Amino acid sequence: MISNIPSLDLHGEIRGRARILVDEFIKDNYKIGKYEIAIIHGIGKGLIKKEVHDLLKKHKYVLEYHLDNFNSGCTLVKIRRNIDNKTIENYNKRWFMRGN
Repeated sequence: MISNIPSLDLHGEIRGRARILVDEFIKDNYKIGKYEIAIIHGIGKGLIKKEVHDLLKKHKYVLEYHLDNFNSGCTLVKIRRNIDNKTIENYNKRWFMRGN
């Protein structure tokens, strides 16, 4: 299952750099329409995992995330669907036409 989705391997990274890499990885996948990704942080002391989860909690593109059931060194992430401005504009027009 994980081999079919984009993944980012953070082994050997420091926390600050891992945070930047995860943020860029999420934004890149959002732009190209990939809405399920895997972030491989490893097990170790849990410092990178904590940093990744702290970022995911607050990230505007993240819908949900959880540890992989078979590998606690990997977090699976669902990204919000990319809705372009035209879609939002059309939705707003329909909403106002209904009189709401």
